[in-house]
Amino acid sequence: MNDTSSSSTPRSAPVRPGPRLSEDWAATVIGLALLLLSLAGVIPVGLVP
Repeated sequence: MNDTSSSSTPRSAPVRPGPRLSEDWAATVIGLALLLLSLAGVIPVGLVP
């Protein structure tokens, strides 16, 4: 039998903390950009909660 196609171990996604950190930073940067744009008057105040 072939060892590479073993069905005894479940094939789950590996836990990688790296991409989660970059997603958090992306959300932070987008939030700060929206804040600055709303404070500058480019985006109306009621549009961004």
